[in-house]
Order: sequence, then structure tokens, then C-alpha cells
Amino acid sequence: MAETLSLTGANGVSEIHIETGLLDHAGAVILETFSPSRVHIVSDSTVAPLYLEKLEKQFSLPVTHTVIPAGEEHKQLSTVEGIYHDLLTAGMTRKDLIIALGGGVVGDITGFAAATFLRGVSLCQIPTTLLAQVDSSVGGKTGVDLPEGKNLVGAFYQPRLVLIDPNVLASLPDSTFADGMAEVVKYGYISNREILTMVSRSDYKTNIENIIYECVKIKRDVVAIDEHDTGLRMILNFGHTIGHAAEKLGNYTDLTHGQAVAIGMVAAMRLSALLGNEDLTAPLIDLLKHIGLPTELEYDRESIFNALLSDKKKFGATVNFILVREAGRAEITPIDAEKLHEYVLKL
Repeated sequence: MAETLSLTGANGVSEIHIETGLLDHAGAVILETFSPSRVHIVSDSTVAPLYLEKLEKQFSLPVTHTVIPAGEEHKQLSTVEGIYHDLLTAGMTRKDLIIALGGGVVGDITGFAAATFLRGVSLCQIPTTLLAQVDSSVGGKTGVDLPEGKNLVGAFYQPRLVLIDPNVLASLPDSTFADGMAEVVKYGYISNREILTMVSRSDYKTNIENIIYECVKIKRDVVAIDEHDTGLRMILNFGHTIGHAAEKLGNYTDLTHGQAVAIGMVAAMRLSALLGNEDLTAPLIDLLKHIGLPTELEYDRESIFNALLSDKKKFGATVNFILVREAGRAEITPIDAEKLHEYVLKL
């Protein structure tokens, strides 16, 4: 199956290709969209040994690269500065092309570098983890972390091309694959309950290309309506408010992003029940355990509350929480910070 989706954003049209084996001829697909004089690829210490040389060999024009250390703890401004210096050394211009080859951290960092270097250089995303394929590579969110919180510095910058090859997922450790499945479950709960049915099957991995397509289609449709995250796009944050707080308390090393989102979704379901809605926590926990994800919030609740106050989803005296009242439908619910404090202590 080969599928192409289009997303029109503020800086142009983004084409999203989903095809098994796509990385084998990615260079040709890229040059159908771009006409650069040179290419610079950013990857990390985990992905580069697997796929960097394979991709570089597909270009006849000059290709340079930056390999950053793997891990969320390196998603910081100093890493971006290193990329800037490599781009300058390579002689990159606005007419050239930057490629992100890696998971969500690589995509976020590279996207931010592309958005800000010379005030904007064309960007291609080649996500190599499930989390990046179904979520972070699509939609144009880029950024880095600060000690005060996650993704607090960044930009909305659409890649002109996203190349998704499900074949690369075969190289992922089971834990990394499960990490991406947290975002898949999120899509099922906020928009398409059929995704939950697909994931509940014992052989769901054999259907991963269809699952990726359904998730990307939801992300495309939401971002097309609200590119800059001021309205509908907020539903994509289901599980992320408390999830980001947990990541921060764990210094971005104790929990992976997917693990934090899984825990955050369970906490959001419990919060919804505290507000008087039907309690949907049990089936969510069962599904997350089926995948191999954690479900319990281990951190002190007071610390969680203080951490989430620095989150981008806080507006004045309220925090926007994404609540699911029935599988397949999410709502943006502003909660007064003082009232939220009471609820978080009960989670």
C-alpha cells in the first residue's frame, strides 16, 4: 500500500508519503519535490549507523551530516547551535535542503534548526520511530526543552515533505515500538475508536501500515483546521499535560515520551471521572497493558501540579485539559488552576 496525504500550512503544502520500502528510493522522491544544490542530514547516534549511509548514497549532489547524541536530554538549544555551525561549515543556503532522519527528538530539533537558520531552509522529515511517524513528524511543531519545561522554545514550521516507511520499524526495540503506540491509542480515544479495535487484536503489528495511515489522517485533518494550536489542535494533547509534568520530574530520562503520555492519559481519564463523567479508566488501562505501557503515576501529586503549571496549555488562571467522555470523541475543558490542584491531589 502506498498512500499520499497533503497538508496546506502557513509556509506551503506538506506532502506526506506512506509506503513500505520507501527509504530504499527516498532520494528520488525527495528530488521530485526539491531542487537543492546541497543536502544536510541530521540524525542521531542510534539511527545514523542504521540508515544514514544508505540515504546519503542516493544523492549525487554534495551531502553533509550532523549526528547528535540520542535522547530527550539532548533536546536543548546547545544541540541546535551545534547544528547551525555544521550548516555554516557545509555552506548551506536558503535554497538547499535539511533532512531530519530519526525519531521525535531528531525531528523536533532539526525542524527548529531549519525554521530558524537563515530565517528558514526547506525541510524534509524521515521519521524512523512509530511515535514520530504517527505524530511528531506531521504538523510542523518544532522545538527544544528548557529546564523549566518541555518544548518551551520552538516554532511552527511545516516540512514540505514527510516520508514514512513502516519497514524501518522492524529495527526498533519492543519498548520503543510500544512508546509510539501510546500516541496511536491517543488518536483512537480522541477521534477514531476503530483504531482502538485494531490495536486490541493480538496481531495488531501486522496491520501497522493501516494504523499509521489512520493516525496521520487524523493529525492532517486537525492541523489543517488549526495549525497553530489555538483551538481544535489542542485535542492532540490528550494525556500530555500530566505526561509532560511527569517527564519533567523524571529529568526527561526516567520516562520515555510514550510512557509519560500513557500515564497521562490514565490520569486524564481519572480526572474526567472526578468531574462527574463516565469512568473509562479500566478499558484504557487494559489496552495500555496489552501494548506494554505503564499506567500509574508514581510521582508526588503536589510536584506534578507544580510542574504542569509551567506547561504551554496553561492560560492565565486556567489549564486546558483534554477530556474523553466517550471513546472516539475528545473535548477541550478549561479547568480553574485552584480547582485542578484539588483534583490532582486525588489522582
